[in-house]
Amino acid sequence: MQTSKSFRVDDFIAGWIAGASSVVVGHPLDTVKTRLQAGNGYKNTLHCILTIYRKETVTGFFKGMSFPLASITVYNSAVFGFFSNTQRFISNYRYGDGQHPCSMLDLTMASMLTGLMSVSLGAPVDLVKIRLQMQTQMVLAENLHLAGNMSNGTNIRLRSVSIPSQQQLYRGPIHCISSILQTEGLQGLYRGAGAMILRDVPGYTLYFIPYAIFCDLLRPDNTSSPHPCSIWLAGGLAGSISWVTATPTDVVKSRMQADAQLQRKYKGVLHCIIHSYKTEGVQVFFRGASVNAIRGFPMSSTMFLTYELSLRFFRGL
Repeated sequence: MQTSKSFRVDDFIAGWIAGASSVVVGHPLDTVKTRLQAGNGYKNTLHCILTIYRKETVTGFFKGMSFPLASITVYNSAVFGFFSNTQRFISNYRYGDGQHPCSMLDLTMASMLTGLMSVSLGAPVDLVKIRLQMQTQMVLAENLHLAGNMSNGTNIRLRSVSIPSQQQLYRGPIHCISSILQTEGLQGLYRGAGAMILRDVPGYTLYFIPYAIFCDLLRPDNTSSPHPCSIWLAGGLAGSISWVTATPTDVVKSRMQADAQLQRKYKGVLHCIIHSYKTEGVQVFFRGASVNAIRGFPMSSTMFLTYELSLRFFRGL
């Protein structure tokens, strides 16, 4: 597992396992969060949950999960592997020992670099996931637009147009990727990447640092490893803190990525922020904050616990 004193492969493997477990736990609430932030017609979180269940049954909460399950495992592997190895690289560079405990400044630097790196992998993954989660509403909105405005200038009454309630734009993740590449090019897969940088660079800082702080506080002494219950609690609290504080930029990112090609509303990140504020007020940037707080705890607690236990298993072999 270990290739050098400062680089370890087992961090990547443990991150892959942790990513898979977190997707299964968090995807239903992630669907609710995306619909609240980028969709229309939902009064609050409970109304969104009930609407999805009534119209799409339980399967509606798991729309688009196959792609995150396959891709977020790789993404999470890269995030945890990069973060852990970056910590060791910084310790080796500053103190001459890769195992030297990192200072708060070291952790901040490793977290910010991890957030920056994560966008290169995470932006396409998030975009495809959101397009799959939102596709029923996207098709409905585009059909309504086309129904009301024909190319010859004729206006057709909307009630005279029949729209299948479960029409879908994409057949699956591969079809979604190919459609985006054909209609928007490679840059289409990175739509919203600017907002994602604004979310993930501070977001990962407020993810890994609180986790380290809580683990230290919950550890009986500095020599022992944290108890699994402490890891679970620290990971959950860190996840909730990170996701709640990242909600404003997450709203902008979700709207940019859900923005359909045929009915594009936003010219860029700044235009999305200004347009959202003018039309819906400042409260729009906190839409889905409660879902993020609730979803962040089980996802992150599961992720950190699985990651740490996997590492202990691999390093005990």
